[in-house]
Amino acid sequence: MHMRTDLTQLYKNYYAATETPGFVTIEAAQFISIRGQGDPSGPVFAESVQALYTSAYILKFMWKENGRDFGIPRLEGLWSFDMDVYGNPGMAEAPKRVPREAWEFRLLLRLPLYVKAADVRLAAERAVEHKKCAAAARTGFYKTEEGLCVQALHKGPFSEEPSTLLKIEAFMQEHALQHNGPHHEIYLSDFRRSSPDTYRTILRTPVKQIIKP
Repeated sequence: MHMRTDLTQLYKNYYAATETPGFVTIEAAQFISIRGQGDPSGPVFAESVQALYTSAYILKFMWKENGRDFGIPRLEGLWSFDMDVYGNPGMAEAPKRVPREAWEFRLLLRLPLYVKAADVRLAAERAVEHKKCAAAARTGFYKTEEGLCVQALHKGPFSEEPSTLLKIEAFMQEHALQHNGPHHEIYLSDFRRSSPDTYRTILRTPVKQIIKP
């Protein structure tokens, strides 16, 4: 009999948000991850998504063979850009100021705590060798603890995210907060198969109090 971990149920608060910006505290978490740079609608991004899922499913079945199974949860992404080149326009303005090909991303799939870095390395190696997925060589183990965040649920196309990001930035200003980590998105909808009008995306920003001189 297999023991199965449902990460979406285990971490309900992590995968939940309302359309009104609010606070959430995010615990330490670990992921299988892949980094890249480029237009989110371009081939490098699509290749990275495929490679990440290929490695993740190999990892899942490795553990299932050992009697512990887990569901592959929602895809996530950390987004950033070179501030030395583009300054710090804020996430609501950044899509207008930063060329799409200049965006840096780290795609994530959350893992149970019993999965180790060595397991992820082995899954990546098997993806390259057995699935002929060369990009899987870029997948790796990633841990983070975002702590205090401000978040909101965005409904609709990615191109309309700035409207929700403006609400988040206004909430941050009201509470004298500043950014404390990369912009984080959790894709509750499968954008490979869904209509943009039905997308549901958690927009999350790690924050800290502004320290006045």
